[in-house]
Amino acid sequence: MPPRFLTVGIDVGGTFTDLLAVDPRSNTVKLAKVPTTIDNQAIGFMAALAAADADPATVQALVHGTTTTTNALLERKIAKVGLITTKGFRDVLELGRRTRPQPYGLRGTFNPLIDRELRLEVPERMDADGKVLTPLDEAAVGEAARKLIALGCEAVVIHFLHSYINPAHEKRAAEIVHALWSNGYITAGHAILSEYREYERGVTAAVNASVQPVLDRYLTRLRLELLAKSFDRDILVMQGNGGTASSQFIALAAVNTVMSGPASGVMAAAYTGRASGHPNLITYDMGGTSTDVGLIENAVPTVSGELELEYAMPIHVPMVDVHTIGAGGGSIASVDAAGMLRVGPESAGARPGPICYGRGGSEPTITDANLVLGRLNPDRLLGVDHPVTLDHVRGLIEQKVGKRLGLDAEAAAAAILRIANDRMAGAMRLVSLSRGHDPRDFALFAFGGAGPLHATALARELGIPTVLVPARPGITNALGCVVADLRHDYVRTINKPLSAIDDATIAGIYAEQAAEGRKTIVKEGVPVRELRRVLSADMQFQGQSHILSVSVESESIGVEGLHTAFAAAYFRRFGIELTEIPPVLVNLHTAVIGVRPEISLAVLAATERAPTLKAAQVGERRVWFSDGWRQTPIYAREKLPLDARFDGPAILEQLDCTTVVEPGDGVIQDKLGNLLIGVKA
Repeated sequence: MPPRFLTVGIDVGGTFTDLLAVDPRSNTVKLAKVPTTIDNQAIGFMAALAAADADPATVQALVHGTTTTTNALLERKIAKVGLITTKGFRDVLELGRRTRPQPYGLRGTFNPLIDRELRLEVPERMDADGKVLTPLDEAAVGEAARKLIALGCEAVVIHFLHSYINPAHEKRAAEIVHALWSNGYITAGHAILSEYREYERGVTAAVNASVQPVLDRYLTRLRLELLAKSFDRDILVMQGNGGTASSQFIALAAVNTVMSGPASGVMAAAYTGRASGHPNLITYDMGGTSTDVGLIENAVPTVSGELELEYAMPIHVPMVDVHTIGAGGGSIASVDAAGMLRVGPESAGARPGPICYGRGGSEPTITDANLVLGRLNPDRLLGVDHPVTLDHVRGLIEQKVGKRLGLDAEAAAAAILRIANDRMAGAMRLVSLSRGHDPRDFALFAFGGAGPLHATALARELGIPTVLVPARPGITNALGCVVADLRHDYVRTINKPLSAIDDATIAGIYAEQAAEGRKTIVKEGVPVRELRRVLSADMQFQGQSHILSVSVESESIGVEGLHTAFAAAYFRRFGIELTEIPPVLVNLHTAVIGVRPEISLAVLAATERAPTLKAAQVGERRVWFSDGWRQTPIYAREKLPLDARFDGPAILEQLDCTTVVEPGDGVIQDKLGNLLIGVKA
């Protein structure tokens, strides 16, 4: 057997599948970017390994970011799921909260994940303190399971009222169903989310059950493909919380992989920002299909348990807080019936893709607009099947957009970029200004295949002084897979006034959660350098419905410490003190993190450098900026001297990305190969 030395990260996006392989022996990296195979992501996964010449037999660690579960939910390509619930409560998943699909008007429908005829009730009842009011009818559970099997259900959810405080009935019902069910696709609500709110807990469990078979089949198929290539180790799978978990166990909690792709990019940004001295970042990941925006403070990504993937689909498990909009390089530009220019959310995707990819696309996209404006080199586009001429792209933009607006092709392309930039700037305001953060206190971390094309314009719009473009922006999500640690999150609902709790209860719950996390990481068998814990508490003032998450320094914080921390956090967020209202402790959280071996980011910049800036220049071309057309130098980014300093305008080209430097902006390259662009006011 050949020696195992490669650490590989593979991230599957909506348009491209990216690979980064680190070879510590030679301090080098291997890169690949291949089209995503939508119908079977494993094909693109294996193609990326082949394109990078990364022999699976030489891989010692393989981490995978996948959109399998997210896509399955959004496209409703999910398993048929049944529900066994408390008598009288089968419609909770459909009644939901006092919200509606449309913000105006009284009409609007949605389809719950589990059809009503597949939601069955059984006699049982716990009260809010966990005391048994109605014993579990075990015969009714067995009858319900047999009925769901007869109806063709592949997975089942067991969701009883107040199981978060006493899961005894759910555990016993799961045992009964296991004896009858032909597979292991059985989800007990408390095992996924031990938190109050029966609606959110039930929907989260339903999401888990609906994608569990989909993810399990995909990972099983992938493991067999890799085994045939002599990779007999476990795959680590990125989770939405920014950590990884063993592929052998992750299908049990498949809901944790929702949003795993965006999470990997944010983790790479935090890792890079910490190494380069920029711990406060707004992350901006623009790919081919969508744009993801997040916020990192003190090198720690914001994590939230309040994700709503779409209407009536709240997923209350900890996830890196990322705001996604349908504006990517493949987003389609069109003029609506009112004569308004729209960009996205419809996307040309990987097939047929933008016009310039030559795969049959005929609708103008953001990528096509950048090409027409000279910001992209037509000879360096990735994934082009049949090259098309620039005149062909220009003609379609003028025909589909320009004529409707009275603009020529170039002016129409500029309008497409302006509208797209406005949408993306709005997303950045949502994660910063709307949450009490001043964008001027952050740097903009731009990555993805298209992020650095737009970053300086967006930074100028928001007053952000610095743009940080990592060494390999187009494969940053794959880097996030490589550097991500193991992570498991635990939550316990208390929902009592602080005055009714003692210090020992708080310390005891944190200790139990830590022990469970250590046990899980040991069971996964993945080498880690150390174990860390991140503690927090969800709190509110009595009578409020809004919950505020509070960081906790130590499990010994006690009641008084929580009171002080909550008051300070509340004042920072809302600028008010409510000393006369008693605080309520709602939930206690623990994240147990298994820290994996570090990767030196310097290897990403280890290329043959030119001795001078002039020697790194590969040409020049006419490029459009907000103040008009300029003859602009083009640099091969991988050849820039590590101490390079220069002012815009400039275009920096590399395998995985193109970076646009606006006129007047100053560029410095650091020792790790990151570009620091000072944005002119």
